[in-house]
Amino acid sequence: MPDLPTPQNAAEAALLSECWDAVLSYADLCTSGSASATQLATEAFTHGIDELRAATAASKSTGTGRRALRLPRIPLLLASVRTVAAAWETNGLGHRLDPELRLWLHSDKAARYVGPPLHRPLALRGLRDMQEPDAVLLWLAEVESLPMSAVARRLGLDPAAAATELAQVRVLFRDRCHRNHLDTPMDAYCRSYARLLDAVTRSASAETPEDLSRHLARCVECAEAAACLRLHGGGLPAALSSGVIGWGGLAYLERRRRAAEAGMIGGRTDAAVDTGLNEGKPVRPRIGRTGILVTAVLVSALALTVSLMPFGGSKGGDANAAQGEATDGQSVADPGPSLPSGSKTKSGSGSGSGSGSGTAGSPAVADSTSRPAGNSDQEAQGESSSPAGKQGGATSSPKSAAPDCRVKYEIVSEWPDGFQATVTVTSTKALATWSLGWTFKDGQHVGQMWDATFTQEDSRVTATAADYNKTVAANGTFTFGLLGSWTGANSAARDFTLNTASCQAVG
Repeated sequence: MPDLPTPQNAAEAALLSECWDAVLSYADLCTSGSASATQLATEAFTHGIDELRAATAASKSTGTGRRALRLPRIPLLLASVRTVAAAWETNGLGHRLDPELRLWLHSDKAARYVGPPLHRPLALRGLRDMQEPDAVLLWLAEVESLPMSAVARRLGLDPAAAATELAQVRVLFRDRCHRNHLDTPMDAYCRSYARLLDAVTRSASAETPEDLSRHLARCVECAEAAACLRLHGGGLPAALSSGVIGWGGLAYLERRRRAAEAGMIGGRTDAAVDTGLNEGKPVRPRIGRTGILVTAVLVSALALTVSLMPFGGSKGGDANAAQGEATDGQSVADPGPSLPSGSKTKSGSGSGSGSGSGTAGSPAVADSTSRPAGNSDQEAQGESSSPAGKQGGATSSPKSAAPDCRVKYEIVSEWPDGFQATVTVTSTKALATWSLGWTFKDGQHVGQMWDATFTQEDSRVTATAADYNKTVAANGTFTFGLLGSWTGANSAARDFTLNTASCQAVG
């Protein structure tokens, strides 16, 4: 760990240990390289610790023993990353920051975080107005994606009652956001929808009136309020991360989720993910992520060696055998998404997709997924192994060529008027840059995208690579995410093209 502030007591020592990883992960999103990420994280961590110490000293000096309301420790330190990044931009160090972050720092969106308190994002105000134990519980479970068993251990809660307490804290957060929404200065048109918005978001079965849906599609502040007030549908983590962190908040959230999918400690546990920490079940030994990666590399190397050996039999048959070994090797780790290979990353050591931290110590190193290197699909299609093709004189029909790319479009969460999706693309060919296009059947509209930029014309969307993830190795994978809106239906995207070439959609 770099030269961080010296802990003054055991509580600060625990804070440094718990929070540094999160700060470094977000700093990596904000910068253009691992060295810059480490420096930004160190400065932000020092700035945040000084702020916490000053607040604690001020609370003691009042003699009341009550703590002034403020953000929990981790989001406060993440906000320090944003503050230090703004200082870098002002002081001529902006070239070390992500180009999109630099644009954001000069926008009205960034100004909201330092402007009048009543105009700041609703999630930020709601979380700040909660008591610290409640706010910490909500943040760790929803944004940091810790499994409830780990949250209970960290906060000293009864594991059996932690889930119930979290449900109560969610309701408390909604109440704080509702009050803040009513206190927000807004025009008469927005205020006319305030009570309707409150009523619609209270029930999972309530339908959103068409006029309210149209208003939410045009009004940023009311859409933010809807996301914070709607506790059902799985949109609360995105509302918290984007509202409290600001730029890169959704990408930060995706990194934590990806850590859970990889079985790394500290990630969110879904029903299909066994981390060995599920409540009520005995802890089971599992293969570590490093072991999975090593296995993938060994299997891939074996497949490549077999495909290149000069056997005396049919060339096509040997290649097919090599292809079979590679496929078997892929299923060792996971029968669904394939394993990471050597695709180029943002900082040289992590995922360039925004789903894994690009620096050492970050919770989601190497989150992007790809097929094992050494896949011999192209070699297996070179010649026919049928004897009739060689002896009968008739020309045998060649096998149909495999597509150059495969794309998986996955809806992560969905609510009555919006959704979050992740797009994962595997290319059999090396790419110097990429542009992925698709069509929405039901007229959905993309509102925000991370790890790529986008344009949309009617139902056709084109996502273009960011500077840090545009290079893709052969058989490599890249991933990006998006937020969108929909009405009526929200079917999966179709008609995918990669750099204008047709791309196969997979389930």
